[in-house]
Amino acid sequence: MTAAVVENAFRTCGRVPAAWLRPYVSAYTGYRMEATPPSVHQGVASAHLTFLFCLDGRVDVLSNGDPTKPAGSFTAAVGGLHDAPARIAQGDPQTGLQLRLTWRGARALLGVPAGALAGDTVDLTDLLSGRARALLDRLASARGWTERFDLLDAELTGWLRRGRGERGVLPEVGYAWDRLAETGGNLRIEELAREVGWSRRYLAERFRAETGLAPKAAARVIRFEGACDRLLAPDRPALAYVAAEAGYVDQAHLSRDFRDLAGLPATAWLAERSGR
Repeated sequence: MTAAVVENAFRTCGRVPAAWLRPYVSAYTGYRMEATPPSVHQGVASAHLTFLFCLDGRVDVLSNGDPTKPAGSFTAAVGGLHDAPARIAQGDPQTGLQLRLTWRGARALLGVPAGALAGDTVDLTDLLSGRARALLDRLASARGWTERFDLLDAELTGWLRRGRGERGVLPEVGYAWDRLAETGGNLRIEELAREVGWSRRYLAERFRAETGLAPKAAARVIRFEGACDRLLAPDRPALAYVAAEAGYVDQAHLSRDFRDLAGLPATAWLAERSGR
C-alpha cells in the first residue's frame, strides 16, 4: 500500500518512505517557498542528516553547525549531524525535496559513515558522481509530489541494493544509538558504556567516528528532537508539559536547548514553523 501524501497550509507536503527504506530514511518532505526579503534561517540541530534536492535555484548554506567548515551553494547535498544551529540564506523562491536520513543511511545509501559528514554540507555529486545529477533531473521533470516520492522510493531502493548496507558498523555503536533513541535521550552515558562493555572514552571515540556526534551530544539532540515533534503536534501542548514529557529537568532547561540547538527562543521557532 502506498503511504498517503500529507499536505499542509505552508506549501509543504510529506510522505513516509517505503517500509524497507525506513531504517535509513525516515521521511520525505517536498517544499515550495515564495520570494521573501533576504534573511538567515536557523536550521535546528537534529538526530537526522539532511538529504536535499533543490529543483530550481540553489540552497546557500552559510554553516552546518561547524563555523570552521566552508559555506557553499548547492543543488543536491547532504548535511551531517550537528549540535549547533545551521545557518541558511533565504530570500529567493525555491522548490525542493528534503529527506531525513538516519546515520545508518549514510553508509547504506551514500557509502560513507555519517561521522565523515559531521558539521558539514557536502555536494552529492562529489559523493555519488553522475548518479545524483541524474536523480535531480528526474525529480525536476516529475509531475507532482506523489510521482517524486514514488521516484525516490524506487531510486533509493536501487542504491540500497547496490550498496554495502551497514557493513563496517560496529554492533556496539548501533546498540548504543538505539538505546539512546528508545529512552528519548534520557540515559546516563556511564550506564550506556557499562551496557556496551566499553570505557566511556572508547565509546565516545567509536560512536563519534561512526555517527558524527559523541553519545552525550547525541542524547541531547535526540531529546530535543522529541520535544520539537511534540510541540508541532496538532493540539500543541504547553511548553512546560512538553519539557516534562521529553525528560527535561524543567521548562528553563528546554528553553536553553532551544537557544543552543535552534538559535531561537521556543516561541520564535514555533512562529517561524507556523509561517506567522
